[in-house]
Amino acid sequence: MYTYSDFDEAFVRERVAQFRGQVERRIDGSLTEDEFKPLRLMNGLYLQLHAYMLRVAIPYGTLSSRQMRQLGYIAGKWDKGYGHFTTRQNIQYNWPKLRDIPDMLDALADVQMHAIQTSGNTIRNVTADHFAGAAADEIADPRPVAELLRQWSTDHAEFQFLPRKFKIAITGAPNDRAVIRAHDIGLEIVERDGEVGYRVFVGGGLGRTPMIGKVVRDFLPRLDLLPYIEAILSVYNLLGRRDNKYKARIKITVHETGIDEIRGMIEERFAEIRPEFTGVDQQILAGIEAQFAPPAFRDADPAPYLAARDADPVFRAWCDTNLTAHKRDDHAIVSISLKAHGKTPGDATAEQMAVMADLAERYAYDELRISHEQNVILPHVPRTDLPAIHAALKEVGLATANIGLVSDIIACPGMDYCALATARSIPVAQEIATRFEELKLEHDIGALKIKISGCINACGHHHVGHIGILGLDRAGVENYQITLGGDGTEETTIGTRTGPGFAYDEIVPAIERILFAYLDLREDASETFLETYRRLGMAPFKAALYPVKERADAA
Repeated sequence: MYTYSDFDEAFVRERVAQFRGQVERRIDGSLTEDEFKPLRLMNGLYLQLHAYMLRVAIPYGTLSSRQMRQLGYIAGKWDKGYGHFTTRQNIQYNWPKLRDIPDMLDALADVQMHAIQTSGNTIRNVTADHFAGAAADEIADPRPVAELLRQWSTDHAEFQFLPRKFKIAITGAPNDRAVIRAHDIGLEIVERDGEVGYRVFVGGGLGRTPMIGKVVRDFLPRLDLLPYIEAILSVYNLLGRRDNKYKARIKITVHETGIDEIRGMIEERFAEIRPEFTGVDQQILAGIEAQFAPPAFRDADPAPYLAARDADPVFRAWCDTNLTAHKRDDHAIVSISLKAHGKTPGDATAEQMAVMADLAERYAYDELRISHEQNVILPHVPRTDLPAIHAALKEVGLATANIGLVSDIIACPGMDYCALATARSIPVAQEIATRFEELKLEHDIGALKIKISGCINACGHHHVGHIGILGLDRAGVENYQITLGGDGTEETTIGTRTGPGFAYDEIVPAIERILFAYLDLREDASETFLETYRRLGMAPFKAALYPVKERADAA
């Protein structure tokens, strides 16, 4: 795990001191809210529906136990006792008081964390595969590259005022768990003829105009990464629209200009600036990589784990859903669900954060990850220790066995918090999860990704949900559109809208009809919802979703 240098420490502390002065001037009236707005956004502070919201960066989703413990402490001392983990692998505090923000930032700096560039038209938190460094299918750990990009992009003078916010994601495995094709830049570590490099995607994004990123370089040598990324940003900064924020993302630039012309401009700019990169970036990367060396894995006796699994059906069910294969057979990757039935997806209390920190410190080599799916990961766990971890998680309501199932829903904060939202997301997620728990159908339905957004900005990634739900305002009434067939993996697909939307009290029964239809239509229990949809298409699901009378009325 990366440890701050003296420069990092000084830089973050200076920013905190600077912002403390700005907050004092806002409170005493020296700064108006309009004058304060760009200053607070540079430090991750938003003004939401009911209060300020502080968004804290968790670079590439990686945390130590000390950092997780501090996040819980901050939630208890300056917020309402909980934090919300987001689809950008960040954490948000929804109820801080303005006067307390500098103290919160100082507390973050104490554990080498900050909120810089978590907002604004700049390069946001670089995200990565949440199983990085542990996954059995991995070519290389992408986190050192993500850290290099973080250092390069932080306070980069040329890219602080881009046409629009900019998001980068990277994966080190052929199985994409970072949704790289739905990012402004997506990077996939690949190997060609024994050489490791990158496949580069550009122009992906969701929101009101969802687009899948296009390959701009099929193979980029490792040495060329930073100059090539800088070339992409330079071209976008020149071409990107500033007359209309809804058309300012790079996906629109690529669409309007054309990928071939964009590629040519990027290559031309790359040729210009490449000589300026004299290898210092590679020296920095080598130093970073040394800090991401694998832990000193201890040999684990699987016997206690196997005995507990045979003896306890609850533990066995948790193992079946919440464990993923590790690159070592005697270890496992543990996904901790923040989606207990009826709870807010992504929320964790101060007590829960403390327990997860303790478990990481005691059993899991002092490392945690935040997934873009709003769960917490212990990436390296000896199988011997799984029964003890499960027992501790049960004590604090974190042992829900539902990873990848109906109730493991991605949901944005929606109209409960967000000033941009046009409909509620959290209650819909809670009611879907509760309903299918009542029906006892989750495990029968099997692998399914439901994603919910409370507005067209798509922070809940509904476009790439197997079932996507988009909440909109229709003449002052919440209306929920459904899309089917989306996919955020290496086969990224934008879901297709089913038809007319549903009122708030109709959306859960509508999801029921879709899933009962799936259970009737699938060839056998091994065929997933997405596989059934791809085999049969929209028609049978649409027929189940809209009764005959409704279809006639819609026509």
